[in-house]
Amino acid sequence: MTPSDVNAILEKAVVPEHSVAFMAAMSGGEAFRVGPYLFIAAEDWLLAVGYPLENSYTPRGFEQALAEALRRTAARDCWAICPELPERLRAQRSDKDQYHLLALGAPVPGRLERLAERAASALTVEESITFTPAHRRLWAEFMSRVALPPNVRELYARTESVLQRSPGLSLLNAWDRGGRLAACLLLDSAPRRFTSYLLGAHSRIHFTPHASDLLFREMIRSAHGNGKEYLHLGLGVNDGIRRFKTKWGARPGMPYEMAQWREREGLREGVGDLMRMLAAMPREPMSKREFLASLPPQRRFAMLWEIEKNGRRSWIGGTAHFFCYSFESSFRELFEKVDTVLFEGPLDQASLDQVSAIGRTPAPESPRVVDALTEEEIRRLERAVCGPRGFWARFMGAEQKDPPDVRHLLSHTRPWMAFFSLWTSFLARRGWTQSVDLEAWHLALDMGRAVRGMESIPEQIETLESIPIARIVNFIRSCRHWPRYIQRNVRAYLKGDVDNMFGTSIEFPTRTELVIHRRDARFLERMRPFIEEGRCAVFVGSAHMIHLRGMLAEAGFSVRRRR
Repeated sequence: MTPSDVNAILEKAVVPEHSVAFMAAMSGGEAFRVGPYLFIAAEDWLLAVGYPLENSYTPRGFEQALAEALRRTAARDCWAICPELPERLRAQRSDKDQYHLLALGAPVPGRLERLAERAASALTVEESITFTPAHRRLWAEFMSRVALPPNVRELYARTESVLQRSPGLSLLNAWDRGGRLAACLLLDSAPRRFTSYLLGAHSRIHFTPHASDLLFREMIRSAHGNGKEYLHLGLGVNDGIRRFKTKWGARPGMPYEMAQWREREGLREGVGDLMRMLAAMPREPMSKREFLASLPPQRRFAMLWEIEKNGRRSWIGGTAHFFCYSFESSFRELFEKVDTVLFEGPLDQASLDQVSAIGRTPAPESPRVVDALTEEEIRRLERAVCGPRGFWARFMGAEQKDPPDVRHLLSHTRPWMAFFSLWTSFLARRGWTQSVDLEAWHLALDMGRAVRGMESIPEQIETLESIPIARIVNFIRSCRHWPRYIQRNVRAYLKGDVDNMFGTSIEFPTRTELVIHRRDARFLERMRPFIEEGRCAVFVGSAHMIHLRGMLAEAGFSVRRRR
């Protein structure tokens, strides 16, 4: 968003959330407009500010703008604030209140004027943008004695960093004669028509009676002197805060509703009639809904081909190392027909731990991914992998617990380990907790089948070390496109359409000639004795199926997609 775009929004702002720099600094997101509505987004989360910058509000108009914003961002964790929620969001309403506005120009009530004058005899008021050690002590004292909602506590905690990045923010300070900070207000004067009162604190350690009243009077005078039409005092929140605001003459203004929800890909497409019916059921039969929700999401395994030679039949399937669905029923049906199951390499825990240990102990002179990324690219990657953080995320309880240390992985692991760790964390946060090959491995063992890997651990490490770091860096730089990338691949994978899973604008790092083509020849050589014997199931990464189908045909096998 250009400076002229920001200025145009501030000219027409009607709520504190229209203060673009403040909202971006608090949330870590980026602002954009759809028609008259402002949105803040970062990777896969979205905040919709449903107060139009021009014309009047209608739920239908806001819903149309929201749909376009969701399409642009592919967001999943979403919040919306507006005067009246659209019908589809009413069930997700998490808060209802009113903004309180104080018109300027009217005289301060006489009693409050006298109290402010009394405090003025002992205090000096100044406005600044410097957060000093005295402010840190006042904030700590105030937060230790007052029970604050998580969103307000987060705003106090981030005041210092937000001040540095938000033109228009200032501190209105009251200092006593000993140079101690008795009270302070945080204000935002960036919107043209009003000044926002964001928060305040007063000290009991360095107590001066009516210090807050003095600052409130000075805030009114300052805003009036700067040509503001009114003060925006925020939401009522509770009876005590509401009384404090109304005693100065503030009146309830625009209504406020907030919704929180998670956009679910599973309800957008690919659901059967039964699940559509259940999604439309009333809320009363929750026990049944909860039971169904507890089951792993199952799909038919379509990425499977039947191979036959001399009347002996086997099967080969393309796996996904990370996925969002289970194929247990299909695998059980398949394993009833086979004696042996082959995988790319060993998937027992000891082997996985061995690969992980190698990945986390790079040679001192080996390259690190972090050296090829800019600070902005690293921050973008952190948002993609760790999800919403900061003010809004903590407020809505959406901040990920124990997120991965992105910078450590980029700096202290082998490039392929950094890539796989970050990619896995990104997928897991979006619900991709399944592994197709691991599920098949454990199920085959449970069913008593002979299970073998076609490669040794050293061979697999050699392959991983061959992945060019430039491909890993390019993929990481494309992290803002990862959500759409996986959406496309899910649809193709569930249809068994291997040809449409690849060749996108985002090149997956492992799809190189060495990783794919040379291993294709190795896999064919090592699976051949088993598939010629028959009653064997082979699992390789889906990308290998592009060429292996033709190689199997050249070796005399008939290859048919399983319908």
